[in-house]
Amino acid sequence: MSRVGKRPVTVASGIDVSLDGTCLVAKKGNLEKRLETHGRVEIAIDGSEVTFTRVGEEKQDAAFWGTYRALFNNIIIGLDKGYSKSLEINGVGYRAAVQGKVLNLQLGYSHDINFDIPEGLEVKVEKNVITINGTDKQAVGQAAAEIRSFRPPEPYKGKGVKYTDEVIIRKAGKAAGK
Repeated sequence: MSRVGKRPVTVASGIDVSLDGTCLVAKKGNLEKRLETHGRVEIAIDGSEVTFTRVGEEKQDAAFWGTYRALFNNIIIGLDKGYSKSLEINGVGYRAAVQGKVLNLQLGYSHDINFDIPEGLEVKVEKNVITINGTDKQAVGQAAAEIRSFRPPEPYKGKGVKYTDEVIIRKAGKAAGK
């Protein structure tokens, strides 16, 4: 069984952490992230370390213990370094461009796809690579997954939108004439 909850979360310098009832608040400059725990774990802030302890001994308490520790660790990493996902567009005539708060995609359909960029995320396009940056791990991953879902890569020519580190296993296609 995993013991993720045992490890304390080390808070990076420049990030202020406070407890507001059952809600953990992390601030860096004008950015503020909140994690509501609903009293499912006990939280102790000791200088630059935040520790989580289980409320009870049931299986559900252990699950919340590790989950809230991991979620808060993601908030700290997001405020400190940020998160990033890269997508690659492959295909003849497939293009992407950022126009204000909208990502315009041309992916071989009869119409353009306009993806509204969520608040708090930054999207850049260089040649055929889309880069999504933000402080919220879940929001960055969700935006990347939605963009990929418009035209997932196909196995014959590899056309479509894929993660840059994704490997597309190719199929042979039709056998040549005998």
